[in-house]
Amino acid sequence: MNQIEAILRSCRTIAVVGLSGKRYRPSYGVSEYMQRAGYRIIPVNPRESEVLGEKCYPNLESVPDDIDIVDIFRRSEFVPEIVEAAIRKGAKVIWMQEGVVHEDAAQRAEQAGLTVVMDRCILKDHRRLRHAS
Repeated sequence: MNQIEAILRSCRTIAVVGLSGKRYRPSYGVSEYMQRAGYRIIPVNPRESEVLGEKCYPNLESVPDDIDIVDIFRRSEFVPEIVEAAIRKGAKVIWMQEGVVHEDAAQRAEQAGLTVVMDRCILKDHRRLRHAS
Protein backbone atom coordinates (compact mmCIF):
# COMPACT_ATOMS: atom_id res chain seq x y z
CA MET A 1 0.00 0.00 0.00
CA ASN A 2 1.53 3.31 -0.99
CA GLN A 3 1.68 6.35 1.28
CA ILE A 4 -1.33 8.16 -0.23
CA GLU A 5 -3.49 5.07 -0.08
CA ALA A 6 -2.47 4.53 3.56
CA ILE A 7 -3.37 8.13 4.42
CA LEU A 8 -6.76 7.98 2.72
CA ARG A 9 -7.62 4.65 4.35
CA SER A 10 -6.53 5.48 7.91
CA CYS A 11 -7.27 9.20 8.26
CA ARG A 12 -10.92 10.24 8.56
CA THR A 13 -10.88 13.85 9.83
CA ILE A 14 -9.75 16.60 7.47
CA ALA A 15 -9.33 20.23 8.51
CA VAL A 16 -9.55 22.24 5.29
CA VAL A 17 -7.65 25.51 5.65
CA GLY A 18 -9.06 28.09 3.25
CA LEU A 19 -12.37 26.29 2.69
CA SER A 20 -14.72 28.76 1.02
CA GLY A 21 -18.50 28.73 1.23
CA LYS A 22 -18.61 29.68 -2.44
CA ARG A 23 -19.70 26.63 -4.44
CA TYR A 24 -17.58 27.57 -7.47
CA ARG A 25 -14.32 27.49 -5.50
CA PRO A 26 -12.16 24.35 -5.79
CA SER A 27 -11.95 24.08 -1.99
CA TYR A 28 -15.73 23.74 -1.79
CA GLY A 29 -16.03 21.08 -4.49
CA VAL A 30 -13.14 19.01 -3.15
CA SER A 31 -14.41 19.21 0.44
CA GLU A 32 -17.98 18.38 -0.58
CA TYR A 33 -16.72 15.31 -2.46
CA MET A 34 -14.60 14.14 0.50
CA GLN A 35 -17.51 14.69 2.89
CA ARG A 36 -19.79 12.58 0.67
CA ALA A 37 -17.05 9.91 0.61
CA GLY A 38 -17.37 9.62 4.40
CA TYR A 39 -14.66 11.93 5.70
CA ARG A 40 -15.35 14.46 8.44
CA ILE A 41 -14.62 17.94 7.11
CA ILE A 42 -13.66 20.73 9.50
CA PRO A 43 -13.72 24.11 7.73
CA VAL A 44 -10.98 26.58 8.73
CA ASN A 45 -11.53 30.11 7.44
CA PRO A 46 -11.90 33.29 9.51
CA ARG A 47 -14.31 34.75 6.91
CA GLU A 48 -16.89 31.95 7.18
CA SER A 49 -19.15 30.80 10.04
CA GLU A 50 -20.40 27.55 8.49
CA VAL A 51 -19.52 25.60 5.35
CA LEU A 52 -21.02 22.29 4.18
CA GLY A 53 -23.18 22.19 7.32
CA GLU A 54 -20.11 22.27 9.59
CA LYS A 55 -19.07 24.99 12.04
CA CYS A 56 -16.15 26.94 10.60
CA TYR A 57 -13.16 27.84 12.77
CA PRO A 58 -10.96 30.93 12.30
CA ASN A 59 -7.71 28.93 12.66
CA LEU A 60 -6.42 25.44 13.44
CA GLU A 61 -5.76 26.28 17.09
CA SER A 62 -9.45 26.94 17.70
CA VAL A 63 -10.56 23.51 16.40
CA PRO A 64 -11.54 21.55 19.54
CA ASP A 65 -11.20 18.11 17.94
CA ASP A 66 -8.29 15.95 16.82
CA ILE A 67 -7.24 16.42 13.21
CA ASP A 68 -5.79 13.72 10.97
CA ILE A 69 -5.15 15.71 7.77
CA VAL A 70 -4.62 19.45 7.36
CA ASP A 71 -5.60 20.10 3.74
CA ILE A 72 -4.23 23.47 2.59
CA PHE A 73 -6.12 25.60 0.07
CA ARG A 74 -4.03 28.74 0.62
CA ARG A 75 -1.24 30.33 -1.38
CA SER A 76 2.20 28.86 -0.79
CA GLU A 77 3.46 31.85 1.22
CA PHE A 78 0.90 31.04 3.95
CA VAL A 79 2.01 27.41 4.30
CA PRO A 80 4.76 27.85 6.97
CA GLU A 81 2.37 29.35 9.56
CA ILE A 82 -0.24 26.66 8.80
CA VAL A 83 2.39 23.92 9.20
CA GLU A 84 3.46 25.36 12.56
CA ALA A 85 -0.18 25.40 13.73
CA ALA A 86 -0.66 21.81 12.49
CA ILE A 87 2.42 20.69 14.43
CA ARG A 88 1.12 22.36 17.61
CA LYS A 89 -2.31 20.79 17.02
CA GLY A 90 -0.85 17.29 16.66
CA ALA A 91 -2.07 16.65 13.12
CA LYS A 92 -0.74 13.58 11.33
CA VAL A 93 -0.63 14.78 7.72
CA ILE A 94 -0.05 18.03 5.84
CA TRP A 95 -1.70 17.92 2.42
CA MET A 96 -0.91 20.81 0.07
CA GLN A 97 -3.37 20.94 -2.81
CA GLU A 98 -2.31 21.22 -6.46
CA GLY A 99 -0.24 24.34 -7.02
CA VAL A 100 0.65 24.67 -3.32
CA VAL A 101 4.36 24.03 -2.79
CA HIS A 102 6.65 25.02 0.06
CA GLU A 103 9.76 22.84 0.42
CA ASP A 104 11.02 24.41 3.67
CA ALA A 105 7.64 24.04 5.39
CA ALA A 106 7.37 20.45 4.13
CA GLN A 107 10.80 19.67 5.59
CA ARG A 108 9.79 21.30 8.90
CA ALA A 109 6.61 19.20 9.04
CA GLU A 110 8.50 15.99 8.29
CA GLN A 111 11.09 16.79 10.96
CA ALA A 112 8.19 17.17 13.42
CA GLY A 113 6.91 13.72 12.45
CA LEU A 114 4.10 14.66 10.08
CA THR A 115 3.60 13.01 6.71
CA VAL A 116 3.61 15.52 3.85
CA VAL A 117 1.79 15.37 0.52
CA MET A 118 2.56 18.33 -1.72
CA ASP A 119 1.09 19.66 -4.98
CA ARG A 120 -1.60 16.95 -5.24
CA CYS A 121 -5.38 16.97 -5.22
CA ILE A 122 -6.90 14.81 -2.48
CA LEU A 123 -10.09 14.36 -4.54
CA LYS A 124 -8.20 13.08 -7.59
CA ASP A 125 -6.13 10.71 -5.45
CA HIS A 126 -9.23 9.42 -3.65
CA ARG A 127 -11.06 8.87 -6.94
CA ARG A 128 -8.09 7.07 -8.45
CA LEU A 129 -7.84 4.72 -5.45
CA ARG A 130 -11.58 4.10 -5.39
CA HIS A 131 -11.56 3.08 -9.05
CA ALA A 132 -8.45 0.94 -8.60
CA SER A 133 -10.01 -1.21 -5.86
